[in-house]
Amino acid sequence: VPLMVQISTDKAVDPANVMGATKRLAESYCQAMDLQDDDSGATRFVVVRFGNVLGSTGSVIPLFQKQIAYGGPITVTHPDMTRYFMTVREAVELVLQASALGVGDRGAGGKIHVLDMGEPVKVMDLARQMIRLAGLTPDKDIDIEIIGVRPGEKLHERLLHDSENQMPTACEG
Repeated sequence: VPLMVQISTDKAVDPANVMGATKRLAESYCQAMDLQDDDSGATRFVVVRFGNVLGSTGSVIPLFQKQIAYGGPITVTHPDMTRYFMTVREAVELVLQASALGVGDRGAGGKIHVLDMGEPVKVMDLARQMIRLAGLTPDKDIDIEIIGVRPGEKLHERLLHDSENQMPTACEG
């Protein structure tokens, strides 16, 4: 195949659990494979690093919607927890753009492609907004219960490791 895309996660940056560590290992392996100096038309290995994809399996949005539909409470792990979010469309576009860059630019070898997702969002703010969007009042109609940070979970994810340099591509964002 001309190109392989490895989909990673912000949890690969300073991993705190097995999933993050295996994603980081996979990123490193794909980067090393892509940097092999081979002009024979060998497979390109492209890495994309996602934040949380809104509405996907395991996303907090469907969980909050279900909890609101049942009358609450909404469960939040910590009041200060933040996450980066992207839409399904943005995730698809990131994969497609990274693929096009991977095929078209041999000089981009070994890079990790990350979408500019803006500032991280407080999960507590997201919960309160979803309650309001349902026409209800937070802490009155729907309670928010703090359940505590789980093992291997971080309060704040990061998109880049300290040793990774952010560089723009020809594609905005």
